[in-house]
Amino acid sequence: MIDLHTHTTASDGTFTPAELVRRAKAIGLTAVAITDHDTLDGLPEALSEGERQGITVVPGTEISLDYKGPRLESGRSGWMHLLVYWVDGLADPRNQEPGTRNQERAEGANLAYSEGALAVELRELQRWRAERNQRIIAKLNQLGLELTLDEVVAASGGGQVGRPHFARVLLDKGYVKHRQEAFDRYLTKGAPAYEDKRRLGVEDAISRARAEGAVPVLAHPFSLGLNDEDLRARLAAWKRSGLCGIETIYPEHSNEFRARLNGMARTLDLIATGGTDFHGANKPGQELGRGRDRNVRVEDRVLEDLFAMRKHS
Repeated sequence: MIDLHTHTTASDGTFTPAELVRRAKAIGLTAVAITDHDTLDGLPEALSEGERQGITVVPGTEISLDYKGPRLESGRSGWMHLLVYWVDGLADPRNQEPGTRNQERAEGANLAYSEGALAVELRELQRWRAERNQRIIAKLNQLGLELTLDEVVAASGGGQVGRPHFARVLLDKGYVKHRQEAFDRYLTKGAPAYEDKRRLGVEDAISRARAEGAVPVLAHPFSLGLNDEDLRARLAAWKRSGLCGIETIYPEHSNEFRARLNGMARTLDLIATGGTDFHGANKPGQELGRGRDRNVRVEDRVLEDLFAMRKHS
């Protein structure tokens, strides 16, 4: 089995890239994709550890897109994320092959991942994120909550700072009783300390990824808030821009919804993929490679299908 959707301390997970790869190996996965939010920073460490552990590491990212859908049952407007695999087009997913080729690529990945239009755009998104974090701190301070950006950075473990890290500091300081209260009272959209972030356009992100030989896949389609007819129409349009797949297997998807998504994937000739969206302690109960109550099971052949799309880019 494999897991094509995971997060590390390079964004908002609680496992370092190396720790996550070791855990994937320990539970018997044959491959794991590192897909941190809007960043490639964790990939060199993950690729190197994958070489040491003898497990396939797929270099990727999860990009937040400029999309606002109908309101969901939670009250939040629909949102859209794009999983992009093999962003720089260099790293081979078959880390088990003998020789030093993949190790050399991993060691040179810092340079490789700083190149390419999409990678450059992700760096710009990180700069905007840093400015956003400063504004969130200012809003929380104005509300009488005493916390500093240094404290939030420390909570992130030195990785990319996100709202879960603000929630952790608010919890540690006793301003809230649990993590969800931090979001509900202060950090969710519409709350007094919320700050939006800059996003790429949908078609722009898809076409950029495909132009660079990467493989773009729609993440967790439930989050778009669309009915089946509208979702099918959007998928057809995005396929024309270069979309390669759709994440049908996901912890939040019911069996019925998965079946309908699989039907759309077959009709539109999109690859049906899956992953757990593992974040470690930041998403308790969502286990690597297994999801919630073992409701995620992604077969190895999916990775082969994705790799074939990369070769045909």
